[in-house]
Amino acid sequence: MDEISPGQLLIADPFLRDPNFVRSVILICEHQQTGSFGFVLNKEYPQMLGELISDLEQSDFRVYYGGPVQKDTVHFLHQCPDLIPGGFEISDGIFWGGDFTDVVELLNLKKLTNKDIRFFIGYSGWGEGQLADEMKQKSWISSSASKKLIFTGDTSNIWKDALKQLGGEYQQMVNYPIDPQLN
Repeated sequence: MDEISPGQLLIADPFLRDPNFVRSVILICEHQQTGSFGFVLNKEYPQMLGELISDLEQSDFRVYYGGPVQKDTVHFLHQCPDLIPGGFEISDGIFWGGDFTDVVELLNLKKLTNKDIRFFIGYSGWGEGQLADEMKQKSWISSSASKKLIFTGDTSNIWKDALKQLGGEYQQMVNYPIDPQLN
């Protein structure tokens, strides 16, 4: 899959050394000629949602580090368009954003679970042509997103699981060391 589009996963090459993206999987939410953005799916943020948002003090929802851009913003992905209006469908059944007031109410009423919604601090962004250049340099391996991978309860294996789903030579990459010189 060479064409960049919303709903595409970017799986970090095993030897990508950028500290923001080592062994990351990013869901692309928007791609235009002027740039792209998405969220890192597998890097846990040290604080819970209730520690970040005053209306949700009782919330024990995990938050993920969406990327190095605007780390003072909270974003979310969900699979509940019937409960959370105003979101944008990125891929089949995967929605980005929506009415945050409704999200707060649903969380306080305990009507959402960790399998319904994922929260992110910041995002990953690329300027015009930047992501295309990184793709040419083979920094990223692309794949289609799935709800199962995005809304998994265990994010520690997303990078490996995303590669395994591609099969063939990609399955072998899960065992590559981060620094091949240490091998």
